[in-house]
Amino acid sequence: MTFKIKTRHLISSTIISSFMLLAYSTEHATANENPVRFDNKQLFVKVKKGFELPNSQLIDSAKKLFGSIYLVKTQNASALSKELMQNPTIEYTEKNTFHGVSKLPEIEPFTPNIKMISSSSFNDPLVSKVWSFADDSGFGISVHKAYEAPLNRNKDEVIVAVVDTGVDYNHEDLRDIMWINSNEIAGNRIDDDNNGYIDDVYGINTLVRDSQGRASGNPMASHAHGTHVAGTIAAAQNNNIGIAGVASRVKIMAIRTVPDNADETDVDIIESFLYAAKNGARLINCSFGKSHNEGGQVVNETIDHIAQTYGTLVVAAAGNDSTMFAKWDIDKSPKYPASFNSNGLMVIASTASNGGLSSFSNVGKKSVDLAAPGSNIFSTVPGNKYAMMSGTSMATPTAVGMLAEVLSHFPGLTPYELKQLAIESVTPVTSFTDYMVSEGRGNLYNTLQKAQANYADRL
Repeated sequence: MTFKIKTRHLISSTIISSFMLLAYSTEHATANENPVRFDNKQLFVKVKKGFELPNSQLIDSAKKLFGSIYLVKTQNASALSKELMQNPTIEYTEKNTFHGVSKLPEIEPFTPNIKMISSSSFNDPLVSKVWSFADDSGFGISVHKAYEAPLNRNKDEVIVAVVDTGVDYNHEDLRDIMWINSNEIAGNRIDDDNNGYIDDVYGINTLVRDSQGRASGNPMASHAHGTHVAGTIAAAQNNNIGIAGVASRVKIMAIRTVPDNADETDVDIIESFLYAAKNGARLINCSFGKSHNEGGQVVNETIDHIAQTYGTLVVAAAGNDSTMFAKWDIDKSPKYPASFNSNGLMVIASTASNGGLSSFSNVGKKSVDLAAPGSNIFSTVPGNKYAMMSGTSMATPTAVGMLAEVLSHFPGLTPYELKQLAIESVTPVTSFTDYMVSEGRGNLYNTLQKAQANYADRL
């Protein structure tokens, strides 16, 4: 069965249902309740092909991001935008919007009746609590099955960027799988590799900047969410500690871009995506979003750019706006960045341990690509601890771990090929009809087997 790749879509809101606290996302209120805010000192400007950024007394400085897109510093973005749009060499201007303030959820208590999974694949003492590792009959993504039937191929290391609230890179189950910038000397307060960041050993923190506007090189977690995401993807396997992540050959690049009140900006998102791609990340886990976009395209063009230039796939959560009474269809009511139309973007819905869609999970026949376990996911949290969280932002790293494991076996796959493989290899679920492109739940074993059949000679 072959499915045409389509693209879109988002994570956003935190929902509290009558029986469950859902995990991290950033639902934003309506415009009347929470008016769109923007930074009046920054402006994105795209110049038409063959032209340069024009001079203006309102421009303090400008930095070329990629192609013909610039980030301009100014004292009045609104006035500068109005002036530049009178110039025929300008394709568009776009303000740097905030995504909206929202309280992030607390960690969930462990659910006593959650299913426990046994396996001989891992010696990690708490891995039985990771129910998503189960096979089809257990409504997981067949992680155990995949490891019990290895392809006997050499596996390459895959860098995965977690663009989130930061990662506890000292966590006992994460410290050995953290990406390390080998060209940077830790703690000497020098930009050793001349990449514009000082001491960016594990990644960057765009929320803390120096007097020159440079992002900090310390992405230590400020909230449990990013650490939980990282553990789901790649917590160290078979180290006799804690849990195991889905993927075995991953290095996690930590990028703190989401503040504790979920009010991230487009400038920070774009900087994070570009940093990740330029430093070798093949996958970016994106578990944030907003309900407004005002016609902006810079984030979308960034996703296109890094896919085409660096082979990087952005994987985003579909959002948590549904209730047990009504599904939120992001084809009709978009969420961003997940609703952008880019083949460099893959969007994930959430399933529960009973095999159905999580009550909170957004859907979209054109917008959502596949589903993955996202309810009651047990993973790492700061301080050498472990806890449950729920949300499409938990389903997303489950899917990212699956994609990373496939990519480690077949590193030559393009983002588009990897996405297509995953879509075509799902476990079909009848009740998902008309809710997503694949109409199924991700399956690691199936995806690896299909990759072996189609790309056995691909290095």
